Order: sequence, then structure tokens, then C-alpha cells
Amino acid sequence: MAMTDLLSAEDIKKAVGAFSAAESFNYKKFFEMVGLKKKSPEDVKKVFHILDKDQSGFIEEEELKFVLKGFTPEGRDLSDKETKALLAAGDKDGDGKIGADAADLVWQ
Repeated sequence: MAMTDLLSAEDIKKAVGAFSAAESFNYKKFFEMVGLKKKSPEDVKKVFHILDKDQSGFIEEEELKFVLKGFTPEGRDLSDKETKALLAAGDKDGDGKIGADAADLVWQ
């Protein structure tokens, strides 16, 4: 399944473009701009599984660094600071990774 099966290619392009500058990523605004806030919990979990590159059931810090590329190949890598901020928002139990249920809370 491709990200564009769930989200508008136009919305993805606009959102990734809005955060193309280093240190500009705001996960709340980004997830709203791509349309995740309007999606069902089921669709949010589908997006989660697309971003979970190693299919471990979690998105680890290393995968978060490339989260924008998970939406489109033109996305940039997140900085360490941006990656850690996104991880902190979703890592509710302090294990260094985000599970699907936590992602649902953060992304919606």
C-alpha cells in the first residue's frame, strides 16, 4: 500500500514543502496538513505500518529520522533535534520507540 492510497498526493506535497527548511518540522502541523487528523484510527494505523519500515510493530528513532521520506521520496531527513522531539511526543512509556496506539494519539 502506498501513502497516496490513504492521503492526497497534493496534501503530502504541500506539507513536506512547508517543512523543507532544516529545523522547521512541527509534527502537529505536518500531520494536520497531510490530512491525518481527519482520518479514522484504522487509516492512521495503516499509515503507521507504512512508516514502520522494519515491520517491528514500532517506529524507532532511526525510522523517525526518515519520516518525511515515508510520505514522499522528496522529503528531507529530520535533524536529531526534530527526531527526538517527535519521539518524545509519541514514546509514552520511555522505551525509545512509538507503538501504533501512541502514534494514533500523536497523529490525530
